[in-house]
Amino acid sequence: MEPSGAMIFLIAVAIFVIIVLKKSLVIISQSETKIVERLGKYFATLKPGINVIIPFIDQPKTIVTLRHGRYVYSDVIDLREQVYDFPKQNVITKDNVQTEINALLYFQIMDPFKAVYEINNLPNAIEKLTQTTLRNIIGELELDQTLTSRDTINTKLRAVLDEATDKWGVKVNRVELQDITPPESVLQAMEKQMQAERNKRATILTSEGQKAAAILKSEGEKTAIINKAEADKQMAILAAEGEAQARIRKAEAEAIAIQKITDAVGQSTNPANYLLAQKYIAMMQDLADGDKTKTVYLPYEATNLLGSIGGIKDLFKENN
Repeated sequence: MEPSGAMIFLIAVAIFVIIVLKKSLVIISQSETKIVERLGKYFATLKPGINVIIPFIDQPKTIVTLRHGRYVYSDVIDLREQVYDFPKQNVITKDNVQTEINALLYFQIMDPFKAVYEINNLPNAIEKLTQTTLRNIIGELELDQTLTSRDTINTKLRAVLDEATDKWGVKVNRVELQDITPPESVLQAMEKQMQAERNKRATILTSEGQKAAAILKSEGEKTAIINKAEADKQMAILAAEGEAQARIRKAEAEAIAIQKITDAVGQSTNPANYLLAQKYIAMMQDLADGDKTKTVYLPYEATNLLGSIGGIKDLFKENN
């Protein structure tokens, strides 16, 4: 049985209704959005979830977006933070050294309306802006500064890009330099310079060690001389004190001897004459025992001497 015209019409109407419903309902995933134009004019920015539009009148705006590092046309705008790995590019430093640099750019679309209507090709615009800004920043630095100032370069680059892309509804969160590759000749020269610097530091450390050793040695010798001088000083002081004590003791002994002689001989005889006579007799004995051919004896004050001897004789008589 062949289908009638009415059934064909109903089937056609059902298919049309399904197509209309499908085009009327737009499902947006989380962290995504679409720009809808009504008859070529901006109408709405769709939110995540189910959205209803008028088929054939409302149309999503197709834009150039970045997917897996490639430019593609799509009507979906990703609101998540995106990372773009820029290919290596040649830049020239302030000291005219050509260097290859590649960078990572982290950005996020904050205003989909501006991202669609304020710029024609957003990813390409960000790439070209990053390249030109990076050339300008590197052109103000010498090669050594470029290699040691990555954080400074990243900060300057992010600040310039963030300000420039603000009117596009884009927020540049982070810029990271991956590789900075000077020419091979420069790398070899840098390696030689580093080796020379290491040798210089080694020489300096060696000389400083020798200097420190010489200083310590001289300080040790100085300390030894000072200690020896101090010891000699203390020894001389002790010797002088010992000699002084000996003289004091000797004087005290002589004083005691004189006192005993005085007690023995009494006040009539001078003790000094008695002692002098004893020493004189001892000296005469030594002279008698010596070489008589070479010795001439001249008595000194014989009268006093005889008086002293007479005192000794008197003393013996009294004792007997």
